[in-house]
Amino acid sequence: MTLMQKFLGAAATLAITAGAAVADPAIIFDLGGKFDKSFNQAAFAGATKWAEETGGSFREIELTSEAQREQALRRFAESGYNPIVMTGFGFASSLDVVSQDFPDTKFAIIDMVVEQPNVRSIVFDAHVGSYLVGVAAAKASKSNTVGFIGGMDVPLIRAFACGYVQGVKATNPDATVIQNMTGTTPAAWNDPVKGGELTKAQIGNGADVVYAAAGGTGVGVLQTAADEGILSIGVDSNQNYLFPGQVLTSMLKRVDVAVYDAFKAGTDLETGFFAMGLADGGIDYAVDDNNAEIFSAEIAAAVEAAKAAILSGSVTVHDYQSDGTCPVS
Repeated sequence: MTLMQKFLGAAATLAITAGAAVADPAIIFDLGGKFDKSFNQAAFAGATKWAEETGGSFREIELTSEAQREQALRRFAESGYNPIVMTGFGFASSLDVVSQDFPDTKFAIIDMVVEQPNVRSIVFDAHVGSYLVGVAAAKASKSNTVGFIGGMDVPLIRAFACGYVQGVKATNPDATVIQNMTGTTPAAWNDPVKGGELTKAQIGNGADVVYAAAGGTGVGVLQTAADEGILSIGVDSNQNYLFPGQVLTSMLKRVDVAVYDAFKAGTDLETGFFAMGLADGGIDYAVDDNNAEIFSAEIAAAVEAAKAAILSGSVTVHDYQSDGTCPVS
């Protein structure tokens, strides 16, 4: 059966009507779009997999402004879509309101906790995955200087940075980690030009491996790193293929699995708090044909040892979001 995927723009959002197919799922992509090659695209992959496997259809919208969040949620709920999945912490306040107005609709939010009885809150141990790629960066670096470029300066991205620094320092205490955030507004997720500029500045200060946790902005980081002949690290989706032989690895945050599972559950979606981490495959790192030659046996052994230590409990990665602090810098 042909997959129905409908794009809804800002004006089209208003046109969602009560005539929509009841109990079809829906997904709302955060700013940056479903083809950001990162977070949103992973979510789209999960929705697409569900549709291809079941022959079902889903409704979707890519936001173009902050003002659309509550509007899109409310229109989908009014039209009978269930469950409704949204990607990103930015939906939290809107969802808190809308979910109370539609108690019979199930919602799922990724990367934030909304404590309502009809909401599934899905979070990832991204700080742990960032620790692992920090180990890889430290092992791969020849200059003993690596970089981190985040998107919007929020606690979630600070947690990525903190985990990364911990992994680097645990592997090479003498290493330097340069850190930059792209901005303080949602535009920071979709500014590849700024990402490239920050990458060049970090290279100028000696960085030879740069980790991007910046949504669509990260594509500019990876592009510039490849152009300048240094290594990069991707995030959320497997981005190794974007620049084969130049992307050291990608920190995998299995947003695709979270969306797929929510769609599969349908109206029977179990609500509450769900955390995905190393033990359940919610977090990992990517090795494939695109990075096999640069992800050496020595790097692989170090990362696997770190992974085993975390799973056994002998190593604990501090979560910045727990107290707003990072033990290393």
